[in-house]
Amino acid sequence: MSNPIPVIIGGVSHLQTDFTASMTELSNLASANNLQVAAKMTQDLDEVNHQTYFGKGKIEELKQLAIQLDIKLIVVNDELTPAQLRNLEKSTKLNFLDRTELILQIFQHAAHSRQAQLQVAIAQLQYQLPRIHPSGNPLDQQRGSAGLTNRGAGESQLELDKRVIRHRISKYKQDLTKIQQTLSIQSQQRKQANLPQVALVGYTNAGKSTTLNGILELTQTTSAKKVTAKNQLFTTLDTAIRRIDLPEQTSFLLSDTVGFVSKLPHKLIEAFQSTLEEAKNADLLVQVIDYSDQDYQRTIQTTQQTLSQLGITDKPMIYAYNKANLVNIDNLPQLDGVNIYYDARNQSSIKSLVKLIEQQLLKNYCLLDVLIPFSQGQLVNYIQDNLTIQTKKYTDQGTQYQLLVNKADYQRLAPFKA
Repeated sequence: MSNPIPVIIGGVSHLQTDFTASMTELSNLASANNLQVAAKMTQDLDEVNHQTYFGKGKIEELKQLAIQLDIKLIVVNDELTPAQLRNLEKSTKLNFLDRTELILQIFQHAAHSRQAQLQVAIAQLQYQLPRIHPSGNPLDQQRGSAGLTNRGAGESQLELDKRVIRHRISKYKQDLTKIQQTLSIQSQQRKQANLPQVALVGYTNAGKSTTLNGILELTQTTSAKKVTAKNQLFTTLDTAIRRIDLPEQTSFLLSDTVGFVSKLPHKLIEAFQSTLEEAKNADLLVQVIDYSDQDYQRTIQTTQQTLSQLGITDKPMIYAYNKANLVNIDNLPQLDGVNIYYDARNQSSIKSLVKLIEQQLLKNYCLLDVLIPFSQGQLVNYIQDNLTIQTKKYTDQGTQYQLLVNKADYQRLAPFKA
């Protein structure tokens, strides 16, 4: 990786109650994009300047600081309108990167699967579309404009640029639809297996991937590939799904979904609707929370809001407070609801989490005694592969089972009730 690019980060509070935390997060996002924060500049206003984002005096102050530190790039904590972006760059002769484009760039680097790459590409093009314009600014040319001096020719080139972008968006959406159709078939097949589905959700870098890997190690699912886990925002955007087989013959599908962040661009939420289908289809959500983060309550709120935007509401949820080993255990509060304090890198701690997941899943299950005739070989195979068998006994009429079943399996097996 090349040396980090020095930047100044800046923002306007405009009555944000979580402004300090948001600016800290912006610094972390910059680091995740190989940018080094050399200085920070903020302004307290009731609302941002509609033409230039910052006030006139603050812009001059920012310009002088950039000259002093020999910095060419400013990262802003909000999404700039096309007019704000043009006016800032024109008045300062500096390059500006807003929070939305910063997150899009991070997502571009983190997208590995074709599906994720297409989703990010669509969101990037939708972001760029209203922001291309003819001018002499090299940054504008990078965004797709022509930089022509003749007004008529420039307008003509501008429309051509926009037409090209719209064509690409349409093409990428068609390609994405084909991939999503294939994934939808795979999702339906998983549903038909009637295995409970559990989805890990939560803020980026809270420890979801480490939790999934810990559960794989605990259950000795050695054939299942571990997922990449780094102490970095948005390590991956690809949803990982693994089958978890417990010693008591309970099995479930566990998915690790893309992490959330405050002010997640709406275009990205739209683009990743399909990626988060696993969370929509889950029987149980496990919200992984970085409990060592002093601002963890805000991350919970952000996760809840994002899930709501995706139409994921009223799902049973475990609040899993990770990294509790870094917090004074004597000060752990008593929490209402289904909660657990744990350490994703500790096997004993992971075991407690898995036990809680199992308990929550089994709330929707009941015991059923059945006698399956020998002629029902296909049904026997289904039971052996997918259901939790409490007891098994061979008789002259067939195989007698005591099973732990959900509502769908109860209805399927009811004709063979013993």
